[in-house]
Amino acid sequence: MPTPPPITLRGHRDFQRLWAADALSQVGAQLTALALPIYAVRYLGADEMAMGYLSSSQTIAFLVLGLPAGVWVDRMRKRSVLIWADLLRAVVLGAVVVVAMLGYGSMPLLYVAGVAISVATVFFDIAHLSYLPGLVGLAHISEGNTKLQATYSIAAVSVPAVGGALLRVVSSPILIAVNVVTYVVSVVILGRIRHSEDRPPREQYIPLVPAMREGLAFIVRTPLLNRLVFATAANAFFSTMGFAMFTYYILETLKRDSATLGVIMTASAVGGILGAVIARRATLWVGEGRIIALSALASPLLFAGLPLAWHLRDAVSPVVVVICAGFAMQVSVTLFNVSQVSFRQRLCPPELLGRMNASFRFLVWGTMPFSGIVGGVIADRWGVVTMLWVVVVGEVVAALFLVLSPFVTLRDLPSRVMETVHDDGSAEESRQDRPSTNE
Repeated sequence: MPTPPPITLRGHRDFQRLWAADALSQVGAQLTALALPIYAVRYLGADEMAMGYLSSSQTIAFLVLGLPAGVWVDRMRKRSVLIWADLLRAVVLGAVVVVAMLGYGSMPLLYVAGVAISVATVFFDIAHLSYLPGLVGLAHISEGNTKLQATYSIAAVSVPAVGGALLRVVSSPILIAVNVVTYVVSVVILGRIRHSEDRPPREQYIPLVPAMREGLAFIVRTPLLNRLVFATAANAFFSTMGFAMFTYYILETLKRDSATLGVIMTASAVGGILGAVIARRATLWVGEGRIIALSALASPLLFAGLPLAWHLRDAVSPVVVVICAGFAMQVSVTLFNVSQVSFRQRLCPPELLGRMNASFRFLVWGTMPFSGIVGGVIADRWGVVTMLWVVVVGEVVAALFLVLSPFVTLRDLPSRVMETVHDDGSAEESRQDRPSTNE
């Protein structure tokens, strides 16, 4: 008799290994997210345009490789993809550290490193999102995503504070070197996962172009999912503009030091932990559809605290305003991410997961290389504060595509074994399971 699945993921050893490996990667990634922009601004003299180019280099692969990567991931063992992606990121960041320590660092080299890291990240993210459902089962997807999001939030809280303090006594390349170590250890832990994966037979392979079209068609033709991807893509375009200039805004516009930047990032990310902790209860209370729409609208309204910090600087400490706005915004962003990722994973057939996630990332992240440059141009010509207000307005408009939709009326969202809910709110049952409910 087969062993029944654990009631929770607490006793799921393979998930625990995936969770531990993800935690190590997140620690290193948070250090790099803090140290790399500081290295560019402080050591290489990067201006607004240079920061826009750096941001674009780190997302360009989602535009160029996003769609075919999903097809390739569906043909591979996803654990192997995770391992090779972590190894590539470790090698590239190791090269950045060596070049920086030898005194040959430059922005063009950082752009090249950013492109290489983005290629690895494309494959890692698609494989990571597609691996979880098969590893833990549909019943535990929400719990798994909540735990992984909590890990991200904890890393975002603790690492920037420690990193900001360390930057007073060590150089930013040293912090990047820590990321190399965490990626290597992550590879070791991923190698211990025992979950068996079967690659699909070659005779079932679909040619590359039709396979890419299949992933895109699933998103475009699936009600609710098509609205979600459009709104998320528009939001990503504007939010990337804001976050590409965040470090520059704190260091150069508000004239704060690197340690203060670390404190701001940490204090803001505490909201991410709170969001992860309350995600399941908040979803049960508010409803699966409603929480996606309402959190999408709340995030840009809270983001407005960043430019307001500049306007209110004579009356209130800008650091306090940014911390409060960032804290509340991270609660909202985390609620949105946990809910929409779980919805997508439940909705998609297993054989399409890689292509669906790749298509979703292509449509969403494919806008980011352009937004980084557009944000740099706006900031260079009209100032960083004006650019941040453009972000606020753009994100509010993007959220309206979810607020003015059936998401607001639905308590329970459909899945691949549930009914399909159309944009007019009507439902068509395709397979047997619980119905979507609206109140």
